[in-house]
Amino acid sequence: MLKKAIHAKAFATDGWLSFDPVDAGLIEAVYKKTIREGEERLMFAVLENAVEYFQKYVLARNPGGKQRFQEAEEWFLEKDGEALYSFENICETLGLHPDPIRKGLLVWKEAKLKTLSVEGHRQDRTKLHSTRVGPLRASATTVQLPRNES
Repeated sequence: MLKKAIHAKAFATDGWLSFDPVDAGLIEAVYKKTIREGEERLMFAVLENAVEYFQKYVLARNPGGKQRFQEAEEWFLEKDGEALYSFENICETLGLHPDPIRKGLLVWKEAKLKTLSVEGHRQDRTKLHSTRVGPLRASATTVQLPRNES
């Protein structure tokens, strides 16, 4: 629709489109569209960063990584966020449905934690196996026990 408005208000000179410099409405419309696209790119970058932290730090053991994961998870799970860059507002602006995204992230998290527990169980068994004591062997030196002569 904006392209139609631009074409209607523009005139061609030597193959170039020229705009009437007095037409502030047209300039404002182009400017607003540019700002809107920039805001949407920023919102998408915020969403992308949150997903990255969620996935990267889900199994973190250090306090910093755990905190990053917790902040990302809380951001995704918060409903009715009033902040401009809340998960709900970003989804609304970008035309995304937040609930399926939340569900997908939580299912992914559970699968990742299950994988960790299965791998951890295997590692524990490997450690246990490598620390087992082998069969008792006779020593090269024989120790004689004192006899009880009563």
